[in-house]
Amino acid sequence: MTTTGRTVLVTGASSGIGVELARLFAANGDRVVLSARREDRLKALAAELSSKHGVAADVVRGDLSTPDGVKDFAIEVGRKGHVVDVLVNNAGFGLRGRFAQLSFDKQLEMIQVNVAAPTALSGLFLPGMLARGRGGILNVASLAAFQAGPEMAVYYATKAYLLSFSEALFEESKRKGVTVTALCPGPVPTEFGEVAGMGDALLFKTGVVSAEAVAKAGFDGFQAGKAIVIPGALPKIGAFMTRLGSRGLTRRLAHEMQRVKD
Repeated sequence: MTTTGRTVLVTGASSGIGVELARLFAANGDRVVLSARREDRLKALAAELSSKHGVAADVVRGDLSTPDGVKDFAIEVGRKGHVVDVLVNNAGFGLRGRFAQLSFDKQLEMIQVNVAAPTALSGLFLPGMLARGRGGILNVASLAAFQAGPEMAVYYATKAYLLSFSEALFEESKRKGVTVTALCPGPVPTEFGEVAGMGDALLFKTGVVSAEAVAKAGFDGFQAGKAIVIPGALPKIGAFMTRLGSRGLTRRLAHEMQRVKD
């Protein structure tokens, strides 16, 4: 697999893990196409990467919260002449709370952003990668993918989908010069936790790994052609324990780690 000088499209590139991944690909000599809804942040990051690493850095604002938004985004990427060698599906969000009490519209939007959008973008860009015999997809999933998550039921389910989807594509593509990697971090101190309402959750008080460390592990794992990357010692142990323990035990533990206080 070609590992430098590629065109890399990063969604959710305005904060957290997305920013750090964009920095790593740019430092590697790759051209970067940055996408999110907050265009001012994207422009600032593009200027930083171009100045620091001497690479082309473009901005394509994208709203992945609707099917039409995904279509418009993909059309704009093509209109700008970008041939995507690497797709980083990083955009996503979570909501904390009991399923029946959270906004149903917001939970459907979460499924759109976390599941439908990366599926659609993979479907649009993967065929070209396979035809060229190079490139890949880095899907930012979560440690949540390995178990059920009471009080974040839909979020955990979306990440389980993304992990399963990634593993299947990895097997389908690995002999054709294309790699697909699922990055599965545990809790990371980014804006994600604020949006999800995780400030007081026990989950965010144990095994926290920085966005920089998560991105570095994901980048290195992708470059090495790994199917799954779990950054940090405690998250690795956690993923292993979910395979050993009963599903009942792991879901009760997850519930205690993120329970909403009455």
